[in-house]
Amino acid sequence: MAKRGERKKDVNKRGQAALEFMMTYGWAILVVIIAISALAYFGVMKSDRFLPDSCLVGPGIGCLSHKATTDTLTVVLQNSLGQDILITNVAVTSCSYTTATTLKNGDKATLTFTSCSFGSSGTKLKTDLNVTYRDEEVVYHTRNGELITRVE
Repeated sequence: MAKRGERKKDVNKRGQAALEFMMTYGWAILVVIIAISALAYFGVMKSDRFLPDSCLVGPGIGCLSHKATTDTLTVVLQNSLGQDILITNVAVTSCSYTTATTLKNGDKATLTFTSCSFGSSGTKLKTDLNVTYRDEEVVYHTRNGELITRVE
C-alpha cells in the first residue's frame, strides 16, 4: 500500500501534466486566432473577391453583357418576353437610365449609365438592377435583378 506522501506526489504530478497539456493547447489556439485576425485585418479574407461576375434580371429580360468603370456602367439587355416592350426606366443603386427604349421581341439594347460613381478600379460592384417596362397592353412591369462585376 502506498504511503500518504507518495499518493500526494502522484496527484501533484498528474495535476502538473494536465496543466501543461491545457497550456500547450491554449497557446496553440491563441496563435491560430491571431493568424486569422491578421489575415482578416489585411483583407485576405474579403468575401467580395470570390464573387463571380453575374448579371440577372427577372424572367423574360436577359442581361447578356455588362462592363463597369469608375463612372460608367454599360449593360446589354435582351427582350425574350414574346412581345415588344418599351423600357421606360432602368435603375441601379446609384443611378438610373430614363430614356425610353423600344425593344422588339428578341432584340438587344445597350444601355449606358454615365456620370455615376461605381467605386474605385479593381473593386467589386454589387448593385440592384431594376428594369421598368410597358408591354403591348400598356401595363407597366418592373423586373428586379442584381449585377455583380469588377470595376475596371
